[in-house]
Amino acid sequence: MPLAVIFSRGLSGLDAPQVQVEVHLANGLPSFTIVGLADTGVRESKDRVRAAIIQSGYEFPNRRITVNLAPADLPKCSGRFDLAIALGILAASAQIPLSQLAQYEFAGELSLSGELRPFVGCLAIGMAMRQEKSPRTFIVPHQNCSITRIIPDLQVLGASCLAQVCDFLCNRIQLKLAQNEFVNDVSQLVNRSTHDMANVHGHLIAKRALEIAAAGFHSILLAGPPGSGKSMLANCLPQLLPELNLDEALEVAALHSLKNNFKQSAFTPTALSRVRPFQSPHHTITAAALVGGGSNPKPGEVTLAHHGVLFLDELPQFARQTLETLREPLQNQQVTITRTHFACRFPSNFMLVTAMNLCPCGYFGHLEKSCICTPIQKQRYQNKISGPLLDRIDIKMTVAPVPPDAFFQTQWSSQSGEASTLIAQRIAKAWTVQKKRQEKLNHALDPQEIKRFITIHPNDQQELKRVWEVLKLSGRGMHRLLKIARTIADLEGHTRTQVLRSHLLEASALSKPISGMTN
Repeated sequence: MPLAVIFSRGLSGLDAPQVQVEVHLANGLPSFTIVGLADTGVRESKDRVRAAIIQSGYEFPNRRITVNLAPADLPKCSGRFDLAIALGILAASAQIPLSQLAQYEFAGELSLSGELRPFVGCLAIGMAMRQEKSPRTFIVPHQNCSITRIIPDLQVLGASCLAQVCDFLCNRIQLKLAQNEFVNDVSQLVNRSTHDMANVHGHLIAKRALEIAAAGFHSILLAGPPGSGKSMLANCLPQLLPELNLDEALEVAALHSLKNNFKQSAFTPTALSRVRPFQSPHHTITAAALVGGGSNPKPGEVTLAHHGVLFLDELPQFARQTLETLREPLQNQQVTITRTHFACRFPSNFMLVTAMNLCPCGYFGHLEKSCICTPIQKQRYQNKISGPLLDRIDIKMTVAPVPPDAFFQTQWSSQSGEASTLIAQRIAKAWTVQKKRQEKLNHALDPQEIKRFITIHPNDQQELKRVWEVLKLSGRGMHRLLKIARTIADLEGHTRTQVLRSHLLEASALSKPISGMTN
């Protein structure tokens, strides 16, 4: 009995496992059945495929049609399987040849007229094919070619309709390789930030803390009165962090394309930005929007900040339940969204940067303005941030307002502070040292790696014990202090595993609780 097998791809988070679309035609009462854990969008393809085949000038077989999407335990969603199902029916009914189908993978949604419509997830599928070094050519709608062209070493063909794909498989026409349209976007650095550290007046200690945080990709909390410069410091980070390499840039672009849903921007030509993402959600964001979710899970802000920065301004204004969802991503560097039949995993290796006031009115600890909040109001405000979450934030820094004299001396002075480009050079050197030594950045060191790559002189161990007792650190807190000390040593060019007492003392100053915080 006629049987055709077409290759396509599913989507599970950022993974795109291969799916075999098996189409079988049998005698009996006419029917059209799709099996293989297909959702409503896939099951509705029966009507789209039937109309598209007829409108393309082919005959829809009046037989018992069974379509199996294998593997059967992988959930299938969206209309991107339309093209593969239609070609399988035409191949099984001998209207197009079977011989060439094994050379290609197909994806695309069909309209009733047979036109191919773009689909979400094309970039993730193309990345999976590139990582697997698939020998097959990817055939997609023309609109999807504009984003797949940024993937090197991938053969992509674009088509506008079902009839065009059939003519190509019958050797009547040739489809244009999308790679021919590839421009050298991967070498471009698309700069999206206009903030420069040279424009930040004063704040020498805070700028030093931000440099150390960026050098080790450590999370940081900036606390202080309103207008003291916390948000300005955070917005300078994109220029301080080294640019993404090719694989990281492709991964970030794929994650953002999944979130775009069916917006037109998901299908328009995109330059491959090397600037690390900077996500700054509003404090009214829900837990699902922050970490991801939905019936067909989409990435949240922590995933969109992968390889970049997640900035949470006005931290206590976020719902406590929402903030608690950050604990696992900070610890595991990934988000797992579990549903009844499947689980999606999204990467979330981000640098958490937070800013907050210490009380509802904002002026607790201000040198000139008085706080009008009661102790209970202040405690209730700060208790929105739990102790376990604070324990996962590496660096804690108080940002005081710039004194008027210092502000006026620098605001209209011809001399400015150190530019972001110079600081970025030091940070890039520290990253190179860390990746050469341990193949990861210091913030991600596990306890065994801390023991291996961070050694302390015996004379400094007693001092470290006193720091532990004074700061009342947890075991995670002590590991955090050691990783910060390792980063400081890397910034200063100390490539030996032993960290100096000066590094430990500066790290302990950055690890101590913020004055005025009750938890």
